Amino acid sequence: MSENIAKSLDYDVLVVGGGMVGASFALALAESGLRIAVVDSQDLSKFAGQERAKESFDPRVSAITPSSQAFLESLAVWQGVRNRRCAPYSDMHVWDADGTGSIHFNAQEIHAAALGHIVENSVILAALYERIAETANIDLLAPVALHALEAGSHKERVNITLEDGRSISAALLVAADGANSKVRELAGFQTKEWDYEHQAIVCTVKTQLPHGATAIQRFMDEGTLAFLPLQQNSELVDTQQHCSIVWSVLPDYAQRLMAMDDSAFAIQLQAAIENKLGKIERLDTRYSFPLRQRHAVDYVQPGIALIGDAAHTIHPLAGQGVNLGFLDAQALAEEVQRTHSKHLPIGDLRFLRRYQRRRIGHNLGMMWVMEGFKRLFADQPLPLRWLRNAGMSGIDRSAIIKHQLMRSAMGME
Repeated sequence: MSENIAKSLDYDVLVVGGGMVGASFALALAESGLRIAVVDSQDLSKFAGQERAKESFDPRVSAITPSSQAFLESLAVWQGVRNRRCAPYSDMHVWDADGTGSIHFNAQEIHAAALGHIVENSVILAALYERIAETANIDLLAPVALHALEAGSHKERVNITLEDGRSISAALLVAADGANSKVRELAGFQTKEWDYEHQAIVCTVKTQLPHGATAIQRFMDEGTLAFLPLQQNSELVDTQQHCSIVWSVLPDYAQRLMAMDDSAFAIQLQAAIENKLGKIERLDTRYSFPLRQRHAVDYVQPGIALIGDAAHTIHPLAGQGVNLGFLDAQALAEEVQRTHSKHLPIGDLRFLRRYQRRRIGHNLGMMWVMEGFKRLFADQPLPLRWLRNAGMSGIDRSAIIKHQLMRSAMGME
C-alpha cells in the first residue's frame, strides 16, 4: 500500500466504499499495473492490524459460498480468513413450521467438503486489508467521506470532491458504497425498490447443544429464522455451541422482540427454533434493521460502475448478498483488465456494458427467486400451505433437483 497519497490525486481507478466487495475489487486489479485508490468514511487501516479474530463474535456474518471462497483464494486472502476464524458447514436443514415439509442438504451428496463457510465480516475485512497493506499500487484515502461528483459522457475522467476539500480524478469510478450509495445518488442512477415489510434481528447466541456444523432455517407465518454455525478460535476448545441468528419478522413483532430483556427473548427464540439446539444459554447484543429490496436499472454510466449493494440489495433469506457482490467485483475486474490490456479507455461505456450484461440477469434472477420464496411462505390459504409442504418434501426426495439446488446456491454453476 502506497503511503504517498497527499501528492497524487489522479488515479486510474477510484473505489468509493472499502467494504468486502470494494476491497476485493481493488485487490483483483492489483496485478494490472493500474493506480488504484479506495475511499471510505471509516478508518480502513484498523482492519490490517487485526492479526487474529476477537474473542467475541462479530454480529455481522456472511455465508461464503465455494465460488466466493475460490475468488478470495485467487486474491491470496482466504488463508488470512482461515488463520483468523471461519466455520465450515456441511449440512443445512430447512423446514416449514406450519406442516411437515422439510429439506435436508448434505455436502457429501455432491462430493463437496462443505456447503460453505460462515465468516464474520470483520474477519474477511482484516484478511483483505492485510493483503492491501502489502500492495504498492493501492492507496487508502480514509477516513473521509464523498462530498460531490462531476461526471458525464463529454468528460474523459470522473472528478470527485471529498469532505476534507481534496479533489480526485479517475478514469473509472467504482461505487461499492452500500445500499444507500452516495455515488449512485449523485450520479443519478435510477433504481427500482420496495420494502419487504420485514425487520431483521441479528445477534450471536450460545446454545446448550452443539450445532454439528449444520445451518438450520425455519419458515413461519411471521417470518424466517436462521441459525448459522460459528466456530471459536482454533486454539480454544470448540464446543460448536455458538451461532449467529438472523430472524426476519414483521415490524410490529420485531419491536416487541427488541423490547424484551435477554431472558424473555431467549425463551421466544428457543421456541421459534423448536428447541433444536436446546436452551439458549447466552445472548450478545441484538441489532435490528429494515429489509428493503433495491435494484439499479443500469449498473454503468460513462466512467462509473456500481457493484455489490450499491447495485442491488436482496433479502438475507439465502445469504447470497455478499456472494453476488463478489461475483460483481470479479466480473468488473476482468472486464477492466481486458480493456486495459488492449490500451483502450477503461471508463468507456461500451466496455463497461460488458460487465453489466454479465451480471444484471443473474442478479435479477436471484432477487426474484428470493422474492418468490418470501411471498410463498407469507401466504396463508390452506391449499397453498399444503402445496408448499408437499413441494418441500418432494424436493427432498428428488436427488436430482436437490443436488441442482445445492450446486446453484454454492455458486458451482
